[in-house]
Amino acid sequence: MVAAVSLATPARADVLTGTIVTKVRAGVAAAPAIVYAEPLAGAAPAAPPRTVAITQKSKTFAPRVVGVPVGATVQFPNDDDIFHNVFSLSTGQAFDLGLYRAGASKSRTFTAPGVVRVFCNIHPQMTALVVAAPTPWITTTGANGAWRLELPAGKYRVTALSERAAPVVSEVSVAGAATATITLDESAFVAARHSNKFGQPYPETAYKPQH
Repeated sequence: MVAAVSLATPARADVLTGTIVTKVRAGVAAAPAIVYAEPLAGAAPAAPPRTVAITQKSKTFAPRVVGVPVGATVQFPNDDDIFHNVFSLSTGQAFDLGLYRAGASKSRTFTAPGVVRVFCNIHPQMTALVVAAPTPWITTTGANGAWRLELPAGKYRVTALSERAAPVVSEVSVAGAATATITLDESAFVAARHSNKFGQPYPETAYKPQH
């Protein structure tokens, strides 16, 4: 899907800023979005080595949504006093870090672009989204949907997506500075149970509150 964007040219060099406007159902807050830019002329330069962390704490992943350039490593430290087992079944990006205890950490290097949904094999309520993009210019929106990318002047294909919305692609020219407004649609999203790392349903006991 290609969306129209609104452009302005304030006096600041080579900066693309914007806002994600998200269509949601009444009473539902928008999910954080990932935004990344790829040059229309040629490939993006390789990103320098990068490591980020998604922490497991209180049976949640934090942050829940992370965008990284291809080649980045994501660490998954266990800050709970229980075991966790981080995995993904995403096509072309499947991995299983195995069971590990409190205080331990394991990692995954994302060597190819893709949208990766991450879960815990013990706790089905734990879910995260990692977007690996073929560009160093990638960011996550703030609470108000705002985002910012610093990049060389030129023409770019800008992609925005969230864990509840399909990607939307826009073409933007950056010369000095530009702004872009992109609309995502989460209104049709319906939460559904996912499979464990074996592709099987979690036992019903996994969904019961534990004290």
